[in-house]
Amino acid sequence: MTDHPVRTPGGRPVGILGTGSYLPAEAVSNELVAERAGVTAEWISAKTGIRRRRYAADHEATSDLAVEAARAALADAGIRAGQLGWIVVATSTPDHPQPATACLVQHRIGATGAAAFDINAVCSGFVFALVTAAGLLSAGSGAPAPYALVIGADVYSRIIDRTDRRTAVLFGDGAGAVVLGPVRPGYGLTGSLLTSDGALNELIQVPAGGSRAPASEKTLADGGHFFRMRGRAVSEYVLAELPRAIRALLAAQRTDAASVDHFIPHQANGVLLAKALPDLGLPRARTHLTVAEHGNTSAASIPLALDDARRQDVFTDGELLLLAGFGGGMSLGAALVRWQDGHGGS
Repeated sequence: MTDHPVRTPGGRPVGILGTGSYLPAEAVSNELVAERAGVTAEWISAKTGIRRRRYAADHEATSDLAVEAARAALADAGIRAGQLGWIVVATSTPDHPQPATACLVQHRIGATGAAAFDINAVCSGFVFALVTAAGLLSAGSGAPAPYALVIGADVYSRIIDRTDRRTAVLFGDGAGAVVLGPVRPGYGLTGSLLTSDGALNELIQVPAGGSRAPASEKTLADGGHFFRMRGRAVSEYVLAELPRAIRALLAAQRTDAASVDHFIPHQANGVLLAKALPDLGLPRARTHLTVAEHGNTSAASIPLALDDARRQDVFTDGELLLLAGFGGGMSLGAALVRWQDGHGGS
């Protein structure tokens, strides 16, 4: 990874005012996944640290999960949908190629007038969306209201090959959301780093279904619409680049690693995260993990873990949170958030 600029927000301080999440009802055990993937439940647990995951019901699409998470986050923040100026949905499994899933969410929650769009940075998507929305709010950008809704939502059960043990054992479905708005000076998003390395684009991909390889009898027969990942190369990327990105972000913000109170990473694989943590240099940070129960939910994983911690009331006013996502592209995003207790930017 080459050096990339770290962004320090200017303008109005913007932070997280509320969180929400949604998980489908169906819990899928390792035993069920293992049978079709040709492995054992014990093998899945040993290789991934995952015990179970959730799959969306047949009638549920990504927007359905996103709407439920959005409503929970709005209720937590005490904000009405009509007060939103922006809705950004991070997803790599949209309901349709077009329109944007965010527009479906906007309609369903009644956020009349909000600008709505999607971001696809795969498993890094939530951090990319968070930084984008916070930047729009901080700069003013003509938004009709001072609040934004950021959602990470994915339904990977629709694009995984359930016979492929490299991927089928990892992924689940879910959605998480945050409401962004004005906070006190010194609070909220204080710095971020976003980077991509397109030379590694083939490490994670769904080869067919776009303009390069439109849907056809051949792409269906070849399984081109399934998610594919070169797991070893992805792990090597994460283990090398995640520590480097975190060090760069902290150095640019003149923030001591020991001042990070909470670390919320993308929940890719429990074993991979256990390997990465010692090299991150975060001596005091409490790491929040939900991968054992949720699996890898792609763009939803960070906001799901964030909401899980928030509902346990583990964050206190003034604590420093570090969010970090990594995924297809290859892309990586990290953000520092100074937590503010209370709602509505008070």
